[in-house]
Amino acid sequence: MANQPETLIYVIDDDDVVRDSLKALLQVRRYAVRDFGSGEQFLAADPDLSRCCLILDVHMPNMTGIQLMQAMRERGKEAATILITGKRDAALQNQASELGALALLDKPLSHATLFQTIEQALAPH
Repeated sequence: MANQPETLIYVIDDDDVVRDSLKALLQVRRYAVRDFGSGEQFLAADPDLSRCCLILDVHMPNMTGIQLMQAMRERGKEAATILITGKRDAALQNQASELGALALLDKPLSHATLFQTIEQALAPH
């Protein structure tokens, strides 16, 4: 689970404060974390998506979280994805569900809900 070294969490958020806070919070819980400031940076890194979880901001400039999920799908890459947003609406909820997001969590994030969702994402299928 959380303490297995092969588990990696990718945090993709354009807001430095949110990204750094999430990274620090996850590292305290002993998760290995890599962070990216944009979807384009994440795709350019071509990360290994085996045994990982993405925490992905929906509202980013240039490439939104939804667009990143679509780009990954087009490339045949899939990963357990938790979307985070400060602006939820029914259309966004539908898009997230259609793309297979594990959850759409509202900012500010509930730590308990976040960790529960991460454990669900990383559970063997």
